[in-house]
Amino acid sequence: MAKKIKESTATLGFEGKLWNAAELMRGKLPATQYRQVLMGLLFLRYVSDAFEKRYKELKAQGYGEEEDRDAYMEENIFFVPKSARWAKIAAVAHDASNGETIDNAMIAIERENRSLKGVLPKFYASTDINKAMLGDVIDLFTNELPLGDVEANRDLLGRTYEYCIQHFAEYEGKLGGEYYTPESIVRVLVEVLQPAAGMRIYDPCCGSGGMFSQSLKFIKEHSRNRGDVSVFGQEANPDTWKMAKINMAIRGIGADFGAGHEDTFMHDIHAGKQMDRIFANPPFNQKKWGADKVKDDPRWRYGLPPDGNANFAWIQHMISHLKPTGRIGLVLANGALTSATGGEDKIRQAIVEDDLVEGIVALPPQLFYSVTIPVTLWFFNRAKDQPGKTLFINATSLGEMVDRTHRAFTDEDIAKIADAFAKFREGRFRKEEGFAAVATTKEIAEKKFKLTPGLYAGGKVEEDDREPFPAKMKRLTGELSELFGESARLEKLIRKNLKSLGYEV
Repeated sequence: MAKKIKESTATLGFEGKLWNAAELMRGKLPATQYRQVLMGLLFLRYVSDAFEKRYKELKAQGYGEEEDRDAYMEENIFFVPKSARWAKIAAVAHDASNGETIDNAMIAIERENRSLKGVLPKFYASTDINKAMLGDVIDLFTNELPLGDVEANRDLLGRTYEYCIQHFAEYEGKLGGEYYTPESIVRVLVEVLQPAAGMRIYDPCCGSGGMFSQSLKFIKEHSRNRGDVSVFGQEANPDTWKMAKINMAIRGIGADFGAGHEDTFMHDIHAGKQMDRIFANPPFNQKKWGADKVKDDPRWRYGLPPDGNANFAWIQHMISHLKPTGRIGLVLANGALTSATGGEDKIRQAIVEDDLVEGIVALPPQLFYSVTIPVTLWFFNRAKDQPGKTLFINATSLGEMVDRTHRAFTDEDIAKIADAFAKFREGRFRKEEGFAAVATTKEIAEKKFKLTPGLYAGGKVEEDDREPFPAKMKRLTGELSELFGESARLEKLIRKNLKSLGYEV
């Protein structure tokens, strides 16, 4: 049987014990709050470990620099004041003041490290948090994760962070999907796009930063220098933005996420920057994204996307940031493959005719915690190895169930998809009926620029995005209402213009 991909690289040991601690908090705290309790302590433990290692090195040198903040900053290590070091936290684990001590530690760390200003949670002294339970969690970090190899602990803490994010996403349902993209999907994107050292990597709706951690893992596994990669992101949700900042800090990844959360469409904080690799899982079928406020924006080179759906706004935003040799990989709901509402078909046609679409991969349902509809991976390339051709993969039969309701790709599934792209780029791909095929731009035009993989590769053709009927009707009637409103506006304008010419209607 094929090896299963779990939705985390670790499911036992420290990670499992930490999740058990989270389970104790369920019902006593809102999910978002006990998530922050654990994530904050994860961060505090890591920065303290990294500081202590550097502290001992400086102490051994004998120059008296062990309390010099610059001596830590130059090594990309956060400076941790005495009041915030883990030994201080551990010493008061079972005191009634443990929450207050942690809050003060967070404040002190933010004060000493400007990049963390406003990022760390500071509510541990709240009466909502059981202090005995908090003490048990502190003990868990102290006893199960002893001081030692900082690099090893960084990897463990990073995996733990994503392990918890995955489980929080599962429990929080739709809300959790806003910050978490299942690991096996991210791995497909990374394996196909193949980020490398020296590149600029970008995610315009970065969630908790999972795309970046997987990208860096890929580079590290391929014996490349992680430090040379430049990471750029943007996130509109303030809580999720903080999660991403902490995730990157735990992993030692320097990332530019701006000074705070920002709406990518309304304020592109990385405007003018060109990227080598762009990864994204934007909100599916996002409505009311503000088209009227940015209708003259140069990003809409292929046409202004309708305000009722931001799918092609996200696509064009990413294309606008792409280097001449850059590649994009993103997740979209299936409707974008064939939609014609609000001129989306014309935008899709223009992008295809500009020869940017390198590949489309149809995914099976049940890959996400937040939605059950099938989705698609889109890949764009400004420097295609096979100009005028697009690879279509129907992967709807791949993946294995990891529990009763969720599916994940196996290692073999991921390798099969990535290998198809590699062969396609090398010009040696041969059609595999029901799985994958290559189509020319002319052949795509003959199918009215519909990009459903099943139309080209065979197998099940998933035209319907399986959007629940009530939700679909609400969306469609909303779009119809917008069209009626625009029609009334135009009618009024036409009557006015005719009247000015002496004609009454």
